[in-house]
Amino acid sequence: MREIVFDTETTGLSFAGGDRMVEIGCVELVNRVETGRTFHAYYHPERDMPAEAERVHGLSATFLAKHPVFAAAVADLLDFIGDAPLIAHNAGFDFSFLNGELERCGQPLVCMSRMVDTLQIARSRHPGAKHTLDALCNRYGIDRSHRVLHGALLDAQLLAQVYVELTGGRQIGLGLVSDAPRVVVVETVAPVATKVRPLRVFSPSPAELAAHAAFVKGVKDPLWGPGASG
Repeated sequence: MREIVFDTETTGLSFAGGDRMVEIGCVELVNRVETGRTFHAYYHPERDMPAEAERVHGLSATFLAKHPVFAAAVADLLDFIGDAPLIAHNAGFDFSFLNGELERCGQPLVCMSRMVDTLQIARSRHPGAKHTLDALCNRYGIDRSHRVLHGALLDAQLLAQVYVELTGGRQIGLGLVSDAPRVVVVETVAPVATKVRPLRVFSPSPAELAAHAAFVKGVKDPLWGPGASG
């Protein structure tokens, strides 16, 4: 199964409020294993970059001015994601910007049924814990030491590892060899000859039979009823 893990960087928190997507990073998974194929692009937002947003991702308006607007480069993105499920952390936010940009340039929207939200998965798996990407990396021992600023491709790569952990994907990889023939070694032990003793038959003597008959005859109100044989 092909899946795409992605992350976006934006000028702010609301596409409807005038913010724009300025970066997207995508990582391809097949059967929960990274294939090495990625997609990464910067986009000219056609507006200013608020200082608070620049502090998060480090992308200035001057830097982004050298890159194409989303509409001019959308074909490459759509070709990469295809019809695969799209995985993101707090996916509703990323989908709102992706679909906002697609709608703005007259492209079909990505169906929300393709959305997989790792934040919701993490909340289900670890209720009461912290669910930020940093916290999940710490929980699963994923190295994030090179994450100084938010970056769409770097965050997508980290999230891909988190997603695999959240869905038990390390065990899935073990299944790749499940179809190989299994060789079962059975150790056989030679039978050991044993000496069989002859059957011993014990029969009561006439004296023992007479004593038993006398005892039974002397029992009053026997459980086996009158006239029954001992």
